[in-house]
Amino acid sequence: MNPQISVVIPAYNHERFIGPAIESVLSQSVQDFEIVIVDDGSTDKTADVIKTYADPRIHYTWQENQDAFNTINRAMKQARGEWISILNSDDVYAPDRFEKMLAFCESENHVAAISNVIPISDDGDEFRDPGFGWNQWHKKNRDVYFELQDIYAAFLHGNFMVTTSNLFMKRDVVEAVGDFCSLRYLHDYDYIFRVMLAFPNQIGYLHDDKLLFYRIHDGNTLSEAAILGREQDLQVIETYMLRKLPEEYRDYVATGSRRLRDLENELHAVRAELNQMQSGPTVVPSLPRRIASRVKRAVFG
Repeated sequence: MNPQISVVIPAYNHERFIGPAIESVLSQSVQDFEIVIVDDGSTDKTADVIKTYADPRIHYTWQENQDAFNTINRAMKQARGEWISILNSDDVYAPDRFEKMLAFCESENHVAAISNVIPISDDGDEFRDPGFGWNQWHKKNRDVYFELQDIYAAFLHGNFMVTTSNLFMKRDVVEAVGDFCSLRYLHDYDYIFRVMLAFPNQIGYLHDDKLLFYRIHDGNTLSEAAILGREQDLQVIETYMLRKLPEEYRDYVATGSRRLRDLENELHAVRAELNQMQSGPTVVPSLPRRIASRVKRAVFG
């Protein structure tokens, strides 16, 4: 007999967090599940922690490091359940997540669903300050969803699913949509759009239920990843904005959106030059001529 739910856990160097992740599954109010863990070449004691759990429903595989999207894809291929639930090895489920997700999907005839989330620290403390940057970002995305009441349009504004750990879907969805793509930071964002396109109006949002604890790690700093992540964000949004349009309009919208993006960059460059010139004591007499010259170069090349 196949289990009702397969929990797919891609694990990598999370010896501190993998235990709470596994225990959050074992303590679910719905117990008909298996846990498929693929260890993506961890070099710490992640494997040792996993092996302390003797539950026969846990299936463990180790592989050479291949990145998160490949790890999830391999684990999903091993899963046998009617439903697939992904859990990153540093996140934690609420104890009634499966119960509420199943009831919601069955009552609304959804093939996939996401819930609201709770951001937590490495120590498991909730980030409750409304002024906390992540909370502000998440609130803006949710506000757009409530305003539009259109899940696809709301996702174009931002990824309020937040993480692959929030995906709960039927096996049919996985078989229809296929593998996660190779986007390092936004494979979850790309995937939810593909799910919505394949199963329109069958994706639900349990917006009032916080059923996932999403870990925001200490010491995260601004780096090149912030640039790459935003470049991938642009790519995903443009791709799936165009997919919703009739084909004869896509070139117009693609061209116009690229020009608007260039104009934003040009305006930023001009404003930066103006601020720099105005801060120098000897620049003021030649300011008009220099502004005209720089604006001309920025706009006309």
